[in-house]
Amino acid sequence: MEIPVAKPLIEKEEIRAAVEALEMGWLGMGSYVGKLEEELGDYLELEDRYLALVSTGTDAIHLGLLIAGVGPGDEVIAPSLNFISDISAIMATGADPVISDVRDDTICIDLVKAEELVTEKTKAIIAMDYSCSLCDFEGLEKLAAKYNLRVVHDACHSFGSSYRGKKIGTFSDVCVFSFDPIKSMTCIDGGAVVVKTQEELEHVWELRQLGTQVAPNVVYQNKKRFTFDVERLGFRDHMPNLHAAIGIEQLKKMDRIAKAKREACIYYNERFSRIKGVKVPTSDSSDIVPFLYYLRIEHGRRDEFRDYLRENGVGTGLHWVPNHKLSLVQQYRKGDVSVAEKIGNEIVTIPLFTEISREQQDYIIESVNNFFRD
Repeated sequence: MEIPVAKPLIEKEEIRAAVEALEMGWLGMGSYVGKLEEELGDYLELEDRYLALVSTGTDAIHLGLLIAGVGPGDEVIAPSLNFISDISAIMATGADPVISDVRDDTICIDLVKAEELVTEKTKAIIAMDYSCSLCDFEGLEKLAAKYNLRVVHDACHSFGSSYRGKKIGTFSDVCVFSFDPIKSMTCIDGGAVVVKTQEELEHVWELRQLGTQVAPNVVYQNKKRFTFDVERLGFRDHMPNLHAAIGIEQLKKMDRIAKAKREACIYYNERFSRIKGVKVPTSDSSDIVPFLYYLRIEHGRRDEFRDYLRENGVGTGLHWVPNHKLSLVQQYRKGDVSVAEKIGNEIVTIPLFTEISREQQDYIIESVNNFFRD
């Protein structure tokens, strides 16, 4: 049995939508992008927030930081155990990343340690939801208010999840999503920025279109109308129509995706929690749409564990090498990152996708049990 660590849900509806988008012949940002933005707003139940689609989750983080006013001379606190996207986005604004530790239970940013890193240069904090766990948003709000910080909520893992009855995206200062090839919902690639005001939304529109003031009510009708003056620096960060067409079909399946991934995570937790030498996620996944499922392999056996699963046809991944260990990041300030260091040596991602079968899960569980028995 060969089981990949991740696999997008691509069916006849997505293929048909892609063909129709290509046959339409409008390959840039157009009507499908406008439709997906509207449907995402309805799905997320956005009442006092505004959403704009962009080309990738990394671009969403970058533009979110710019909307938060981050720039040269500023510092932005970010968790170490995250993909390099957040660090790259901070650096792209001209600001300096400051690396914080994560909590051992949730792998989300440790707000106590993050507060120790705040200085007069601190402009913002990035808080990332990790896998099956969400940030401490009450604590985050208090910290931000105490030091007058902007918050960029990296919800690239948690699209479709809820926190105390509120959909992720409905309450954050600036919230960003990713729709890359292996996220719960994919647009081939894509991202979204959710902001609080119409003014911030219009700023995102400019930023994603090279600073041109092209109103979406024109491009969303598959028409072009350029302005020939640019007041602010912008980027080529818009979402193409083809990607949005696939996203529209994916969004229709989010309830099915969420149910399948929750059930798979609950089944994993029940079985793996019985094995000595393995730590499982602490979340019960009840209000979460998990992007990935991880185990923590103790006693320095993680790499041996990965080799064993690979030999038995089970794919694994690393999400991720802690940022403080990367060469690019060595020049930047960091706090005590001992927890991220420990977790970074233990964590391994095992297969989770919408169509994973119970037979496949049982085979994976048996393989893990066999490793520890051997």
